Amino acid sequence: MGNHQYPEENKHELESLLSKLNAMEIIAHDEFQKGTVKILRRLVEGQIHTVNEFEHIKKALDLITLELFQVKNKNSL
Repeated sequence: MGNHQYPEENKHELESLLSKLNAMEIIAHDEFQKGTVKILRRLVEGQIHTVNEFEHIKKALDLITLELFQVKNKNSL
């Protein structure tokens, strides 16, 4: 297993891959190569979406945790 990457680093790497795939599609010679690039692009776009969704889930969990602490503090007074 590799080192843990931060979401921004991971997203930057995925966007770089997406750029490379776009270039590969331009120079693709046949339909098989173009189809393969399209599949790879969808996979990379899915990974980018997953990273973005994970960030939203993380923020939601932080807000829920904050609310739980506020409720706990309010009840203990």
